[in-house]
Amino acid sequence: CWAYWASLQKKSICPIIHRPNMPEMLRLIVFLYQYHEGEPENSYTCSLVGHERMETVLIIEDDPTMLRGLSDNFEFAGYKVLTAVEGEQGLNAALNSKPDLIILDIMLPKINGYEVCRLIRQEDLVMPIIMLTAKGEESDIVLGLNLGADDYVTKPFSIKELLARAAAFLRRAKQSEQDAYKFGPCRLDIPARTLTRDNEPVKLSPKEFKLLELFLKKPSRALTRHEILNAVWGYDSFSGQRTID
Repeated sequence: CWAYWASLQKKSICPIIHRPNMPEMLRLIVFLYQYHEGEPENSYTCSLVGHERMETVLIIEDDPTMLRGLSDNFEFAGYKVLTAVEGEQGLNAALNSKPDLIILDIMLPKINGYEVCRLIRQEDLVMPIIMLTAKGEESDIVLGLNLGADDYVTKPFSIKELLARAAAFLRRAKQSEQDAYKFGPCRLDIPARTLTRDNEPVKLSPKEFKLLELFLKKPSRALTRHEILNAVWGYDSFSGQRTID
């Protein structure tokens, strides 16, 4: 409201941004308005340091009402949502964007859901796929699962249940251990306990390896001395906090 009023009055709204009693959301609106208008010159910079990236859900559904409902609910639940209204478009989105989870209708124009699922798995993509269908026949369910789907939900369904299933799959995927990490020209192989740079071995001590592994497993996070000490030196270690320095 303040931003809209200021735009009508052609007045600066810089002084009000620091009012302590202003609601956080209103302060954010004011900040965004100032940033958009290029005012002030020495504006503020903000970054989401320590926040995990938003998980992406691709919804492939040709019914516009169903698509809008699913999209709104998943966005409200905190996911980044991509949408597609037919099979070919959905397949391209899956291959190019590599979402964390796919909600896939079976009865789609151009390429049906079964074929989309098969082609995604053919490209060695392992993200969870939840199929949606009006068909409740056992043979249809078995076909979808055999082609690589992880779950099958029959219409009509509870949106809360679908969200819970999606969250469970994403949680399970996050908890699964990654065998190797690539960053720039380097590759850290966890089972082999090796680090290579441009395919050449890099010598690391056991502690250095554990430290690098910890940083790669917890990207974009500020770690305390206590967390690092416990993860690398172990809970039973008698090392002091200054050991990390």
